Amino acid sequence: MSRKKARIGQMQILYQMDITKDYSLEHLAVFLENFDFADDEIIYIKKTLPQIISNMETIDEIISKHLEGWSINRLAKVDKEILRVAVYEFLFREDIPKEVSINEAIEISKEYGGKDSFKFINGILGSIYRNMVE
Repeated sequence: MSRKKARIGQMQILYQMDITKDYSLEHLAVFLENFDFADDEIIYIKKTLPQIISNMETIDEIISKHLEGWSINRLAKVDKEILRVAVYEFLFREDIPKEVSINEAIEISKEYGGKDSFKFINGILGSIYRNMVE
């Protein structure tokens, strides 16, 4: 399984949900059918996406605490979803080192985010990480 590809899938379906303001899992099957995910990536996305959605308020609160002069609703949607996936991993995936989550989020933001998204993502996740280990 490519965990990176699964993270990209998580980000993409969360982006779609954010655009449509529909966080139900009704459209997940259609989404997964339209992209080339391996079976284990599909299993991972199906397992984790409901956890991300059910904990989104907590995830968003943590992100919001580290946004200086910004609200979470002002973030670029791609950046917001990348942050949500990474912070979910920080909080609920003990099997994934936080440094790996940060690195993967940065790499995904270089591919899907804006020109300087990776710097922003790195700064926010670094701040959250430092706060968690103190």
